[in-house]
Amino acid sequence: MSDISIQNDLKSSFDSEMQKINLPKEQHNSFGEILSKSINEVNQYQNEADMAMNELAMGRQTNIHQTMIAIEKAEVSFKLMMQVRNKIISAYEEVKRMQF
Repeated sequence: MSDISIQNDLKSSFDSEMQKINLPKEQHNSFGEILSKSINEVNQYQNEADMAMNELAMGRQTNIHQTMIAIEKAEVSFKLMMQVRNKIISAYEEVKRMQF
């Protein structure tokens, strides 16, 4: 019986502490919104890599390591985006072949 009261006390104190924390409400983004956000992020990485290469070529930046990191980040994010695109196309073709 005391276990139940302890659990209730813990639950009520946990609930009151969670109310004090301002966590963002759960967002319900559509697939299109998530995909668009991801594409914009990949584009941003590409732009950052372009700027880093231009700065290095013009002599404004001498840190080749940061330039290479920006280029690799852009390349990896682009390759990931292409793999996701391939999976989406594959899933679409699979659904298209289904007979209802």
